[in-house]
Amino acid sequence: MFHAGAACPPQAGGCVPRGSHVWMVFPASSELQAVHIKDWKTRLSYFLQNSSSSAKMKSKKAGKHHSYFRPSPEEAQLWSEAFDELLANKYGLAAFRAFLKSEFCEENIEFWLACEDFKKTKSPQKLTSKAKKIYNDFIEKEAPKEINIDFQTKNMIAQNIQEATHTCFSAAQKRVYSLMENNSYPRFLESQFYQELCKKPPITRVAQAT
Repeated sequence: MFHAGAACPPQAGGCVPRGSHVWMVFPASSELQAVHIKDWKTRLSYFLQNSSSSAKMKSKKAGKHHSYFRPSPEEAQLWSEAFDELLANKYGLAAFRAFLKSEFCEENIEFWLACEDFKKTKSPQKLTSKAKKIYNDFIEKEAPKEINIDFQTKNMIAQNIQEATHTCFSAAQKRVYSLMENNSYPRFLESQFYQELCKKPPITRVAQAT
């Protein structure tokens, strides 16, 4: 708390001196929450658009969690029952990715998704090229999206990708899944954005006709 005559930090943009007093202007917590949710919705929209584009290209499977519309509160509440419920829902996955991006740890879900795509690859040539890309993006030291795994696992992956198989990244994927399930997932469930999704709209009273 700042008192009369206190020095104003140079980075504080809302500082207005009045005589010998210094006044600090802070945005209300509700305003901060509104800005935070707005930023989150912008990220969410981006991930949903990307998911929608890839789904149109791979629209062979039908009927399983292909909802890109805002879920009902009841549907959103199901995500709290299991981490897999959240990941299986396209909107839920996009919301979780937006949350991780706000926490600057989106590399975990991006790596997990890259591994899921990798395991579906049938062409041996594509398998090798994808394995090298995943290694360069997420595994090697100073990788642009380096994930937090132990040195032994990194070495094992480096050896495995020389003759890539679908299980190259299995140990690392399990480790990252566990990290998300035990750390990021509980925080997501407690986040303001998730609480908003679970909130039921207010019931409007209709005048009763007699």
